[in-house]
Amino acid sequence: MTEKYAVIGGAGFIGNHLTEILLSNGNEVLVIDNFCSGSKLHVSRFQGNPKFIIKDMDIRDTKSLSKLLLGTDTVVHLASNPDISKAAIEPRIDFLNGTVLTESVVEASRMSGIKTILYSSGSGVYGDAGESVLTELSPLAPISTYGASKLAGESLLSSYAFMFNIKAIAFRFANVVGSMQTHGVGYDFLNKLKQEKTKLEILGDGTQSKSYIHVSDVISGILKAKNISTKIFEVFNISTDDYLTVKEIADLCLKVTGLENVNYKYTGGNRGWKADIPVVRLSSEKLKNLGWYPNYNSYSAMESSLKDMHKNNLKSI
Repeated sequence: MTEKYAVIGGAGFIGNHLTEILLSNGNEVLVIDNFCSGSKLHVSRFQGNPKFIIKDMDIRDTKSLSKLLLGTDTVVHLASNPDISKAAIEPRIDFLNGTVLTESVVEASRMSGIKTILYSSGSGVYGDAGESVLTELSPLAPISTYGASKLAGESLLSSYAFMFNIKAIAFRFANVVGSMQTHGVGYDFLNKLKQEKTKLEILGDGTQSKSYIHVSDVISGILKAKNISTKIFEVFNISTDDYLTVKEIADLCLKVTGLENVNYKYTGGNRGWKADIPVVRLSSEKLKNLGWYPNYNSYSAMESSLKDMHKNNLKSI
């Protein structure tokens, strides 16, 4: 059965991929974005599709947002501050461009009678748990304002779900990579190599180790949970089972670009920045029990993403 979706932040990296899948499945899609980090180029290919609408607006205007959402079945909330490390110098950025946005989205959804909200959370809600494998029941102790903002968003969704009978699902992503990526360690490395082909600065000591998941697997996981979950509020991790170090990603960048004799310059320490989490181990067993499984592992997801960025965006390297 087709539905009408509102994808908030739909001109961003994950949002434009989700919009493409939703439209290909025959759904109506309203993309809402203020283009502070999303790009109109990302969604330009949908122009002319009669089931696609785009609206440029600030979603902090709750009353206007609620009017826009009338007649929508499912809201997908992807909007947030994409630059996690910026909070080290602007601590309020994740509250103003995260928590405040989420409060407006859930209240506007209540006002307009939305049935389902799908929310982009993240692994930052768990904090620094070292090598511990994290399930959805693991302790939550964020060490960054980004993680704190995502956890506040989950709490808002949980309370609105139970108070106003809105089905809500929060997704805790690993590091998402893929075509049209706009940020991330691989993206940063390629940009640095574009400027300087003989040396590469690596934040920390290069041993930071995390999972990387392809955007197509994220979207299949979101839709699988949305279609199968029956709880009023539920949380799912979406991750691969393997991991890459920052040094391994740098090596992969050299393989993709064909560059040789590049010297690595490490800034030192086991973190890229103050609230960086050096090791993340997420379990996706809960989602796998619904029949989902990723098509890419961390290595193949990162390699595919780097090849696409090198070919389409940074081909002068």
